[in-house]
Amino acid sequence: MSFATLWRSASQTSASQSSTRNMTRNWVHPPEALLRGHIVYVVKFLGCVVVDSPKGIEVVRQAVTKIKFSNQLKKNDQGKGDSKLSKVEFTVSVDGLTIIDPKSKMVLHRYPLHKISYCADDKGEKKMFSFIAKDNETSPNQHKCFVFVSEKAAEEITLTVGQAFDLAYRKFLESSGKDVEIKKNYVLLQKKVQQLEKENQELRHRLVEVQLLKDRTEIEAYKSKRNIKDLNQVCETKEQMNGSSSVVSPNTHKPQV
Repeated sequence: MSFATLWRSASQTSASQSSTRNMTRNWVHPPEALLRGHIVYVVKFLGCVVVDSPKGIEVVRQAVTKIKFSNQLKKNDQGKGDSKLSKVEFTVSVDGLTIIDPKSKMVLHRYPLHKISYCADDKGEKKMFSFIAKDNETSPNQHKCFVFVSEKAAEEITLTVGQAFDLAYRKFLESSGKDVEIKKNYVLLQKKVQQLEKENQELRHRLVEVQLLKDRTEIEAYKSKRNIKDLNQVCETKEQMNGSSSVVSPNTHKPQV
């Protein structure tokens, strides 16, 4: 899935959360915080489960039901043991989402943004938020839903993920524009190399012919016959000039990014 698709999905999610926000919305964090670093939230991890669809609030609700049921079974097996949800560090940046154990600092799960297909907070249960990611560990088309609990920051976390998508998409567009310019310069350099190779070939040919001449009169006659002003320089032919002008024409259409 492309960044463009992901960004539109994130924008639609954010739009449903706040109808007063628009494309020039004031995000939660300074852009540099997500571009050059990351934002960390300490949240409770409810669990994760494989889902049949990559997005949708109903998909999330079904996932939450399955996770809660599974957790209840574990609680019953443990009896009166510790059944509290484990705390994790939920890290957000333009590189992706990472779930880290706060004590050992071991990475439990990590997904780049292009694998995230859905992210939302639950309006019915405001302390809960989730995301769905493509998981290739067991199946190439498998998706998992991760669900978390945050008493006060569920909506803020969802908006932070949306901001990360927005910044990543803009970064993608900027790099694509640079790639187009690099490719254009590469084509021009190729043309220049071809032109230099032709000039070198012509110069080598002249040297061979000049070696066969006896005196200066014959050399001048040779230059006149070949329309050569200087034996050390090769002027562009009309064909070469037309070929190069077609490459650098100011009316050349630039591909849309």
